[in-house]
Amino acid sequence: MRIICDPSPLFRPEEVHCEAEERAKQKEEFRNYADNVQTDNVRRTYTEMHTQQTVAFGKAMREKWCKFDHAKMTIIDIIMELDNLIDESDPDIDLPNSVHAFQTAERIREVHPDKPWFHLVGLIHDIGKIMALWGEPQWCVVGDTFPVGCKFSDRCVFPETFADNPDVDHEVYSTELGVYERGCGLDKVMMSWGHDEYLYQCLKHNGCTIPDEGLYMIRFHSFYPWHSADDYDYLCCDHDRDMLQWVREFNKFDLYSKSDGIPDVEALKPYYQGLVEKFITGDKLSW
Repeated sequence: MRIICDPSPLFRPEEVHCEAEERAKQKEEFRNYADNVQTDNVRRTYTEMHTQQTVAFGKAMREKWCKFDHAKMTIIDIIMELDNLIDESDPDIDLPNSVHAFQTAERIREVHPDKPWFHLVGLIHDIGKIMALWGEPQWCVVGDTFPVGCKFSDRCVFPETFADNPDVDHEVYSTELGVYERGCGLDKVMMSWGHDEYLYQCLKHNGCTIPDEGLYMIRFHSFYPWHSADDYDYLCCDHDRDMLQWVREFNKFDLYSKSDGIPDVEALKPYYQGLVEKFITGDKLSW
C-alpha cells in the first residue's frame, strides 16, 4: 500500500460555510489542527507545492496528463484502486479513500434524494488522486488549489511558503490580475495542478453529462481560498458566483460525512454503476 499524506483538510485560515446540524461527531471536532501530529509533514508538502506550482509547471502537467493515454479503466475500478491510498494526515478519517467516497455519496443521497448527479459527484470527486498511484508526487495531486499566473493570496494555507516560487518575481505573474482580466471567469484561469483539475478534464474528454453545478464541485472543491475564504472574487464572473453556492453545498458533505458509519460498498455498487452509465458515457474511460 502506498500511503499518501493529503494535507487538504489541515491548516486552512478560513471559516467553513455550512449549516448547523446534528452529527454523530460534533463539528468542532473536525479539522482539529492543534492536536494533529502531522504538522511538519503537512508544512513540507505545502512548501514543495507552493515552490513548484508555477505557470510553466501547470502547462507541462496539462500536456502530460490531458492526452488521456495513461490507462483504460472504469470509474468503479478507479475507486476501488484507491483502497491503496490513505490520506493519513487528514485528522478526520483513517479509512481508505474508496470508503470516504461512498460515505460522501450516501450522505448527499440522504439529503438530496432528487439529484442523482449530485450523488455521483460525491462518489467520484477525489478519484483524480489516482495520479499519486501512477507516480506523481503528492504535492501536485492532493491539497488545496489556487490560481497561477497572478499574485498568490495570503488566504492560502502557509502563504509564506510561496517565497521561493519563481513566479513571485515575475513582472506579470506577481501582480493581482497577472495574465487575466478582472471578471474574466474561472474557466479562463489556470489553477494549480491537482486531482480536481485532472478529473474535470478527464470527464470532459470522455463525454460526461454531469450538469455544470456538479462539474464546478469537482473542479473547485479544493479551491478553499475562493469558496471558504471569499478571495479571488475579482477573477470571477457572474456564473462563477452562481455556482459558488453549489460548491459550498458539496463541501459540507465532503468534510462532515467523515464520521458516518462504514457503508456496504458491495450493496451500493449497482446503484452507482447505474449513475455512471447514465452520466458518463462508455464502460472504460481514457485516463
